[in-house]
Amino acid sequence: MIKKLGYYLFASFFCLFRLAPVKKQKIFMVATHDDSDEGNIGIVAKRIKEKMPDAKLIFLTKRDGIRRPFSFFLIKAYHMATAGTIFLDNEFMPMAFTPISAKVKVVQLWHGTGTIKKFGQDSDTGEVAELARRANERLTHLIVNSEMTKRQYASAFNQPLENIHILGLPRTDLLLDKKRINAMKKEFWRRYPELENKRCILYAPTFRDYEVEHPRIALDLASFVGQMEESEVLLLRLHPHVAANCPAALLSKYEGRVYNMSDYAGVTTLLAVADCLITDYSSIIFEYCLLDKKMIFYAYDLERFQGDGRGFYEEYDGFVPGPVVQSQQALERECHKDDSDRERLQKFREEMFAYRDGNAVNRLLELIFNIK
Repeated sequence: MIKKLGYYLFASFFCLFRLAPVKKQKIFMVATHDDSDEGNIGIVAKRIKEKMPDAKLIFLTKRDGIRRPFSFFLIKAYHMATAGTIFLDNEFMPMAFTPISAKVKVVQLWHGTGTIKKFGQDSDTGEVAELARRANERLTHLIVNSEMTKRQYASAFNQPLENIHILGLPRTDLLLDKKRINAMKKEFWRRYPELENKRCILYAPTFRDYEVEHPRIALDLASFVGQMEESEVLLLRLHPHVAANCPAALLSKYEGRVYNMSDYAGVTTLLAVADCLITDYSSIIFEYCLLDKKMIFYAYDLERFQGDGRGFYEEYDGFVPGPVVQSQQALERECHKDDSDRERLQKFREEMFAYRDGNAVNRLLELIFNIK
């Protein structure tokens, strides 16, 4: 109820400020999921600054909100109401109550580059689903990577197909730029010099809604570390709620072998330095597959996730581009096997990416601003 009142209040100021003229050169950037330089919004903003020096960019990030009421309800509402273009990397629920001028382009980039599990209108229920549906009615453009993602997102966002454009997501441009990847690695190793010559195993699991009361790391760290070679380290990328409830004493026992990277600003950097990814139902695989490295799917709760969770758009075992294991013993064995199924990974990339040329952000600016 408090959140909904906040949505109403933001929308009330927005409607008041709509009396002011829309400014074509003003661009409002909603980066409430990833406000780093490696996120979709950060990459688009950088290119806009290069190509459109007269543009005025205003950012709304996860640091803004009701804890900063003057900024959120007045300043941000004013700029959003008078912007000629709005980019989003997440659903912004106050938009359920904000009538957008027909002159304004509203571009949903989203924060994932694809999806395994159902989301949005395909999984939400009740008032949350209704608010999201109304907010998504404001969209004029939805950007995706592939024909398959286009069909899935049409359902998840309740969008007509003509609003959905297969251009590629800006954040994938980073992963396809070898020079940038090498620079990101060097910066990471500058901060963590002891990891430069290590084999980095990245564990990045999905958050389980049914574990909200008792968040946990699903790995037995003692067992996993015990089977690692001296040249290996484990990097953890946990959901913020899980990370916040992870006892510091637990990780301190494995200092030098396990690194908690949950707060590290750039997830793309972590993908770049990782030699192997362990995940489950996360959309992170759509980015990692571009790096042509080993992936293992530790789906220890597959049956429960399918039954109690959101469910999947495709049959899980046949869809994911890597071995699926459901026990830690099987996971530990798989970590040191050769990654021999290259054809499966290649087929996945081809199906999930219409473009792999590193020019997604250029296509986006041409579509939205007619910049060649």
